[in-house]
Amino acid sequence: MTKYKSQGFRNTFKNARKGFRLVLKSERNIRIHLIAGSLVIAAAILLQFDVTRFCLVLFAIALVMVPEMINTAIEFTLDSYYHNKYNKMVGMAKDISAGAVMLSSIISITIGCIIFGQAIIEAIARGHLLGF
Repeated sequence: MTKYKSQGFRNTFKNARKGFRLVLKSERNIRIHLIAGSLVIAAAILLQFDVTRFCLVLFAIALVMVPEMINTAIEFTLDSYYHNKYNKMVGMAKDISAGAVMLSSIISITIGCIIFGQAIIEAIARGHLLGF
């Protein structure tokens, strides 16, 4: 049993929205990811991606944004616990979580290059990108 009272279903979503707003306000990288993700979604719509490709694009966007948010939570937690004082182990934990974000970004960029590269080649072959 927890010492905290049950929040209820509605409050869990309220707290999640609050957390998302907090990460948007506090983290420049998540704002960059959100803008880039929006541009990628717009490009997918313009290229008329089928459902499968569109879902893969959404997955690739989430593959970057979710670890970025977890990384932020880890940083806030460790900074709070150690009162923003330098600690070698804290630095290592932050570096590892940042490395996870970097790895997920590389994988997402690779997925995007494959999906968009193929779509652009197909559009050129049909003459849609050259104005024919």
